[in-house]
Amino acid sequence: MTTEDETRRDETTQVVLVTGATGPLGHAVTARFARDHARLVLVGTDLGRLEALARDARLLAGRHLLFEADLRDRKAVASMAAEATARFGRIDVLVHAVGGWAGGTAVVDLDPVEVRGMLDNHLWTTLNVIAAVVPGMAKRGFGRVLAVSSPLAANPAARGASYAIAKSAEEVVLRSLAKETAGTGVTANLLIVKAIATRDQKGTPPEELAEVLAYLASPGAGAISGQRLAVGSA
Repeated sequence: MTTEDETRRDETTQVVLVTGATGPLGHAVTARFARDHARLVLVGTDLGRLEALARDARLLAGRHLLFEADLRDRKAVASMAAEATARFGRIDVLVHAVGGWAGGTAVVDLDPVEVRGMLDNHLWTTLNVIAAVVPGMAKRGFGRVLAVSSPLAANPAARGASYAIAKSAEEVVLRSLAKETAGTGVTANLLIVKAIATRDQKGTPPEELAEVLAYLASPGAGAISGQRLAVGSA
């Protein structure tokens, strides 16, 4: 049974949708927002890994939803967002942390399949989730849309065009969205990160990125929108 205190807390705490939730950044973001008692909607491609994440983060029953979903499928994304909204009443924050890299091929040898795969992974997943959640945010007068990009989007390296094309397209989407939602209470921002630290890779610790994302998701960050914020060694 929901107590009066729990109901009051649910009215003030955020509902946060995290895509790419089972990656290193997704783990850190989940843990960070859980500390603020947020209700979490966690999306990934492997339900078992999502369940393990929920256990590791000690998420409380009734305060999180897990979705195994293909974010390239707009209808599936819309259905997922509708279910989450029906359960929690709204979605306040989108942290789009879907990863994926392909490269190593010169521009003259690029396979359209590789480019299309990167666009599907970074551009179309972004467009689909934004289409599913931003109208509700704008209607309620509050929302935060956050994504992670790379310095390569603006300064591509040799033999990395397919990834850079996709990330630059994603950046255009968020920066355009920021202009379109100006004055609505909805903001859109990008973190520019050279590399996220993992067991096998040096970079910016995901916990530090999660702290920045938590601030940008807060009501106090409403004046920040349309920004490319370099974090760490970007």
